[in-house]
Amino acid sequence: MHKEEQFRTFRGYALLEQEIGALTPSMEDYLEMIYRLAEKNGYTRIQELAAALNVQPSSATKMVQRLAEANYLIYEKYGVIKLTPSGSQVGRRLLARHNTLAEFLKIIGATSHILEDTEKIEHNLSHEALTCISRLVHFFREHPAWLKAYQEYCVQFSDYSAL
Repeated sequence: MHKEEQFRTFRGYALLEQEIGALTPSMEDYLEMIYRLAEKNGYTRIQELAAALNVQPSSATKMVQRLAEANYLIYEKYGVIKLTPSGSQVGRRLLARHNTLAEFLKIIGATSHILEDTEKIEHNLSHEALTCISRLVHFFREHPAWLKAYQEYCVQFSDYSAL
């Protein structure tokens, strides 16, 4: 069996990603939200961030400090949170990933829990799979008649009984 064919538990894949130096899913969530919040003014604050993520300000402060230590943010206690150039680049990419996955879920008709499903998927997808999904989303954007045909086809499957 080739190395890429070796099975792991879900946690095993996550640990493998961390060994490579990837951000944790929680770090990604914070960076993405900081990017969203800072788009308008170029900065955000702990209270605004904590409210947007439904966490305690103390939790937001700890994560912001971690992200600042990793050079994604500039933060001084009780001050504003600003993204560094690298933080801005990663935040932009994370937001694009989120938006692509949300649009993909809409295309395939999964509309009931888009935000929740997007959050669950976005941290657990390979770059290759995300690239393929992005291509499909762009394809349907450029070919609305084909999207309509696909959506009409899906009408005949009203439940999960085929699974």
